[in-house]
Amino acid sequence: MPTYTYRREDGTTFEVKQSITEDPLQECPDTGQSVERIIAGSPGVLMDSEPDGDAQRDGPTCSGPLCGL
Repeated sequence: MPTYTYRREDGTTFEVKQSITEDPLQECPDTGQSVERIIAGSPGVLMDSEPDGDAQRDGPTCSGPLCGL
């Protein structure tokens, strides 16, 4: 389940785990302030890893436009 970051009216932020199909929050569950969901960065590129965690890869396994492949 993804974690979303929200900003309250006073500028403080908090995180909430929500299903991707849930509507964004309109108010903070703790303070009742109006909130907006903010983009907190890029998810990046996911890399394959070996089950033992010790194996080295020659390069990224991504084949999408973000990888430049």
